[in-house]
Amino acid sequence: MTESGPTQAAKLLGQARRTVVFTGAGMSAESGVPTFRDALTGLWQRYDAQQLATPEAFDADPDLVWGWYEWRRAVVARARPHPGHLAVAAIEARAPHSVLITQNVDDLHERAGSTAPLHLHGSLFAPRCSACAHPASTGDPAEPAEGRRLPPPRCDRCSAPIRPGVVWFGEALPQPALEAAAEAAASCDVLLTVGTSGLVYPAAEIPHVAARCGATVIQVNPEPTPLDQVSDINLRGPAARVLPALVDAAWGGAG
Repeated sequence: MTESGPTQAAKLLGQARRTVVFTGAGMSAESGVPTFRDALTGLWQRYDAQQLATPEAFDADPDLVWGWYEWRRAVVARARPHPGHLAVAAIEARAPHSVLITQNVDDLHERAGSTAPLHLHGSLFAPRCSACAHPASTGDPAEPAEGRRLPPPRCDRCSAPIRPGVVWFGEALPQPALEAAAEAAASCDVLLTVGTSGLVYPAAEIPHVAARCGATVIQVNPEPTPLDQVSDINLRGPAARVLPALVDAAWGGAG
C-alpha cells in the first residue's frame, strides 16, 4: 500500500475492463452539502441529526422530521456539482462496463451527467408513502434558512403520511441496489472509492468485496480512513482536484 501513485492509478483506470466508482459523504461535502457530522444552525441546532434520521423519530413527530428533510433537500437544490462529480461522469463515459455506487442521497451525480447511479441509502428526491410505499412527487424545495416544522403531505392512494425516500438508521438497505453493488464490486478490475469514511456498514463492505475478488482498490480522500488498509493506492486530496487530474492522465481530459 502506498500514499502516492497517481500515475499508476491513472494507468490502471485507463486499462480497466470493469470499473466501479464508490462515493460517500465527502464527495457531497465539497459541494457544500452538510454531513451528519457538521454543526447545524437555526431550528436544527437543537437536535442531533442522527436522532432525526430514524423511523421512531418520524412516528413520534412527523412534522419535525419532514421539515428537517425538506430543509436538507432545499440545501441540496442550491448546491452545484463540482469538478469531481463531472470527472465521475467522464469515467462512466470512458470506462467500459462502469458502475457508480453512491451512499449519498442527493442528486449531484445525476446533475453532473451520471445516468444510473446505484443509491445505497436512497434519495431525497424519491419520497414515498410511509404505509404502502407508493412513490410520491417532490414539490418546490424552497425552505427558510433557519428551517421549520412542516406537516408531510398525504399519499394519493391511502392517505398515510409521505416519508423521505432515504434509508434511516435501523432500516435495511434497498436489496436490489445492494445486490447490484455487490455484484459490480465482485466483478470489477478497479474500484475507485471517493470521499467515504469506510465506517457506515453494510455499504462500507463494498471496497472489501472488490479487494477480496482481486480488484485494485484506489482511494481518494483528504484524510486517512479505515479503507487505507484495503486500498492498493491512496490518493490524498479533495475529489474536486484529484479526480479531474486522474481522468486527464488516464484519457487525456474530462471534457
